[in-house]
Amino acid sequence: MRPYNEKISIYNGMASTVAMNFSNNFFPIFAITILNATNYQVGLISSLPPLVALLMTIPAAILVNRAHEYKKLVSLSIVLARVMFLLIVVLVYLPTESMQAWAFLGIIAFMSIPNTVANIGWQTLISGMINESRRGEFFSDRNRLLTMVGLISTLLIGIVMKDFSENTTAYQVLFAIAFGFGLVEAFLMMKHKENPSIAEGPVLKKKLMDWSIFKHSNYVWFLVAALFFNFAWQMAWGIFNIYHVRVVGATIFWISMFSAGNMLMQILTFPLWKKWAERKSNVRVFVWAAIGMATTPFLTVLSTNLYYLTAVQTISGFFLSGVVLLLFNLLLEQSPEATRTYCITTYNVLLAFMAFLAPQVGIWLLNIWGVENAMYLNSGLRLLSAALFYAVYVRYGRTPKMTI
Repeated sequence: MRPYNEKISIYNGMASTVAMNFSNNFFPIFAITILNATNYQVGLISSLPPLVALLMTIPAAILVNRAHEYKKLVSLSIVLARVMFLLIVVLVYLPTESMQAWAFLGIIAFMSIPNTVANIGWQTLISGMINESRRGEFFSDRNRLLTMVGLISTLLIGIVMKDFSENTTAYQVLFAIAFGFGLVEAFLMMKHKENPSIAEGPVLKKKLMDWSIFKHSNYVWFLVAALFFNFAWQMAWGIFNIYHVRVVGATIFWISMFSAGNMLMQILTFPLWKKWAERKSNVRVFVWAAIGMATTPFLTVLSTNLYYLTAVQTISGFFLSGVVLLLFNLLLEQSPEATRTYCITTYNVLLAFMAFLAPQVGIWLLNIWGVENAMYLNSGLRLLSAALFYAVYVRYGRTPKMTI
């Protein structure tokens, strides 16, 4: 029988998934169709949250350190972040579209402040609540269940909103529902049974940084390869949004179908990547996942047929499930145990910087070369990142068992 805190955490995650699916997934199409945002502004939708997360990581960790009960801090942060959905609901009443678009970006940026605190607080809270012996099974089950909930909610939105892609009121209702689920999410967070005496503090409790992590060449090379892969991966996010909405003319229904197909494939193939990594190695199998990811931008711009694009997005879910699973395992595998927490923090901070920079570079290339050439270049960079990981495999390749 599943322990109480595990059940509550899964319910909390389900509410969070629905809240995000009713909001974040549709921010780009809302900005383009309702606010008439420019390409640069669409790129900022992807870039601003990681930039704020980068700036807030240290202050958030200090704030979490000083908290007596993590669940209260996390719940308050969730409520503050979800209140931003109501501000998005009313921003359409601002006098000009330009003012509306910039206000929208400002709200997204501010929303990332409490989100960063909530994320760090949740990681700290859950590390003290879930026994180490059960973490692998728990997170595997939790991720699978949340993906299923995400699939169902995405399909529901796509069907109900099928004919309302350019209807302002429809988006307002969508974001208001997201706020409601955000309140449920905060309520369920407070239902956790927390014992502060056994909750572990976050990474930065003892000292700010341990520079000795850069003496471990295997970790350094993994860091270089992982950051380059994430740069190539995230560079195309804004380009995909612009291509799907501006060029193809995808509606909310089709955006939902893209996401639903992708999530369904992840649910079905997650166990396959786990099995392959157990037989080979995390880094060797990741190379194949990265090669698969390289095909998506190239295949996307071959046609504007919506059924074809749904198939492409569904296939990409196969490779994405491998990336999501294996990249974190590789981080743990290549991080020295004595300084692992510092390795993880350093990786997350640098990743946030890369997530800010990459979409901006992508939009810049789109404006200079056009959508198709930008996508072709992105496929080339993704393929190059796979080659870099192969070099890491040749130099540091091992065959350890899966971490999760």
